[in-house]
Amino acid sequence: MGVCGYLFLPWKCLVVVSLRLLFLVPTGVPVRSGDATFPKAMDNVTVRQGESATLRCTIDDRVTRVAWLNRSTILYAGNDKWSIDPRVIILVNTPTQYSIMIQNVDVYDEGPYTCSVQTDNHPKTSRVHLIVQVPPQIMNISSDITVNEGSSVTLLCLAIGRPEPTVTWRHLSVKEGQGFVSEDEYLEISDIKRDQSGEYECSALNDVAAPDVRKVKITVNYPPYISKAKNTGVSVGQKGILSCEASAVPMAEFQWFKEDTRYLEGTGATLKQSRLIMHPPEGGLATGLDGVRIENKGRISTLTFFNVSEKDYGNYTCVATNKLGNTNASITLYGPGAVIDGVNSASRALACLWLSGTFFAHFFIKF
Repeated sequence: MGVCGYLFLPWKCLVVVSLRLLFLVPTGVPVRSGDATFPKAMDNVTVRQGESATLRCTIDDRVTRVAWLNRSTILYAGNDKWSIDPRVIILVNTPTQYSIMIQNVDVYDEGPYTCSVQTDNHPKTSRVHLIVQVPPQIMNISSDITVNEGSSVTLLCLAIGRPEPTVTWRHLSVKEGQGFVSEDEYLEISDIKRDQSGEYECSALNDVAAPDVRKVKITVNYPPYISKAKNTGVSVGQKGILSCEASAVPMAEFQWFKEDTRYLEGTGATLKQSRLIMHPPEGGLATGLDGVRIENKGRISTLTFFNVSEKDYGNYTCVATNKLGNTNASITLYGPGAVIDGVNSASRALACLWLSGTFFAHFFIKF
């Protein structure tokens, strides 16, 4: 709203019209620079949002009247303030300089400002352009996500700023120099692999301030695979440990099988033909089962025999399971001088045959 409409004072309107005529700055008509060496305004002024902008105009003692205008709106005429914006103040009004300040600058302040003077009845003008920069800010970013291996994933990162920021995606959970980079608001991953899980960093940069950085975590589910299972030899009466290590997301549950014996969980009783020793809860222990303890810690499950006897020797099958599938490995506990290579190969083949039947029946009943 102009001064006239705001104040409803006819005499004020007359003064404003007179000033516009005096400085040859009619409403809606662009102001053109004069051909004199003065007034001389600054070059373009660039400030960050929230800072103060100082607009200076160099004049001399021939100037009889002077004013600052934003487009066709008078801000100051001499020492008289015409702007209703409290952020606009006068700094200097001397025979050689006429300066104003705009405090707490915002993006809507950007644009042309004109220093207009009157000398010997000849109006002259000089223009400066105010540029407002805005630090980058991420306004919208994807949430953490969990997907199955082989799925397609799209991450979004929207940022604002002046100049418009550059958005970059980077995979953090890999060795330096091996993570791929995408310079786009969207990061698309097709047929995602387990090694592509981890944190992804979105960075918005426009050199106005430090980049705005946010992170998204991708969790990739995949079925178990057993990475370590080693045969163990131990003498009767000694302590023997069988170990099975499996990687999986979600974490795998472990089960141990031994020939034709199943030990019921939490008791010392045995049940023939199921061949399941037990499967304690994640991180749990099972003890007191004929001197056997099973312990699960993260990716590793151990089967411990505190006092190995002849009946403990043989083939054991470690089964690792999660909601995406299962895998198994045959591990042999043997005594001194035992030959296990040929026997072990046959035993592993037999273990795979009965696991395809009895284990899946047990797993189906459990879940």
